[in-house]
Amino acid sequence: MRGMQTRDLCRPLKSPNLFPPRCVRHELCVPWNAHARRARISAEQVKALRREVSRKGQVLAEAQALVALLMKGKDLVLGGRGRLHSLDVRRRVCCLVDEAIAKGARQSSACRLLGISGRTVQRWRKSELAQDGRLEAHRRPTNRLSDQERGLVLELLRSPVFEGLSPRQIVPRLADQGVYVASESTMYRLLRSQRRALRGGGTPSLTRPGHERIASARNQIWSWDITHLRGPKGGTYFYLYLLMDVFSRRIMSWCIHLEERAEHAARFIRAACQENGVEPAGLVLHSDNGRPMKGSQMLCTLRGLGIIPSFNRPRVSNDNPYAEALFSTLKRHPDYPAAPFSSLDAARSWMARFASSYNGEHLHGSLCFVSPNDRYFGREDSVLIRRCAVYEQARRRSPMRWARGLRRWLTSDPPRLWVRTLGDPSRAHEGCAR
Repeated sequence: MRGMQTRDLCRPLKSPNLFPPRCVRHELCVPWNAHARRARISAEQVKALRREVSRKGQVLAEAQALVALLMKGKDLVLGGRGRLHSLDVRRRVCCLVDEAIAKGARQSSACRLLGISGRTVQRWRKSELAQDGRLEAHRRPTNRLSDQERGLVLELLRSPVFEGLSPRQIVPRLADQGVYVASESTMYRLLRSQRRALRGGGTPSLTRPGHERIASARNQIWSWDITHLRGPKGGTYFYLYLLMDVFSRRIMSWCIHLEERAEHAARFIRAACQENGVEPAGLVLHSDNGRPMKGSQMLCTLRGLGIIPSFNRPRVSNDNPYAEALFSTLKRHPDYPAAPFSSLDAARSWMARFASSYNGEHLHGSLCFVSPNDRYFGREDSVLIRRCAVYEQARRRSPMRWARGLRRWLTSDPPRLWVRTLGDPSRAHEGCAR
């Protein structure tokens, strides 16, 4: 004992027989846990398989029931909003649906197969609602006008006395005379049945005299309009008078004034004919329905020159498309000043540059990308022929790039314009009566 050191005294005694080793108890537990886990997993799999088999059995039963329902009800024509079904058809449908449900089909699936809703079948099963409640849906109204009365109302509406008046105006007038034939709603209904619907104020729709004219050559149809350019002060404008040839889209003439007047328009048209050396007799001049276009002095000038005036149809905004498109091109030009024009001379100077560039350099998309001057002076075909030659040379150099053929550089179709002349065109050459 005296020779033993302190670390020897602190060591535990080695007695393997006093306590069983821990690993022995663990080795006994592990096999039992594994067997329990395997048994639990097997039970869950069995339940899942049973559920899957049951579900598939239900699906199969429903499919068989729906097939039988389809074969038995193939002669039925059901469904449709407001369709009237007889009592025998309703009873048969209810029996077929109940039979399909008894065989395993769902009510929604059976009803969907027949083309009706489940709520419809539920309503048909009620004995108190088995009979349709619309047996007399197509009965003749007791307050319906007789054929003689209907003819009388239509004659009154068409009579010269009430021409241009709406039923809201006709009924009070008849009441003042001690006459009542029908109400306003009845008159409107009769007019609709006769396809004579009235416009907002009661004025019957009128035919707009006019026709579509094709500009097949230059100086056949001219179009002109007036637009405003912003002036140096707020609320002040310069007025641009612009005249173009519809066939070539060429700007024939332009001028800018401080006001919009028919006198300026008359002088402008006369000067345009002189500048371009155009014989005005027989020329169609198209415009909108503005006051300068329909001014007395303007119309007298046109008739004196032999020009046939043409105007937009009332309440139609697309009868003067070429002039409007030119104004859009003008105001969207990259050089169009963002700030207002400082003076009248500045506006005229810019417009002169634009007109020269537009006529000679602008490649118009509607003209197969040739300039208006080329179209006006007959150089269009030579330009397109040169382009075709360029493309032909490019295809010879690289034929693999042209599997679909060359681009077709062809002369564009002649423009069309709806023309509505004022008065008799045959008398356009006569002088204006003062």
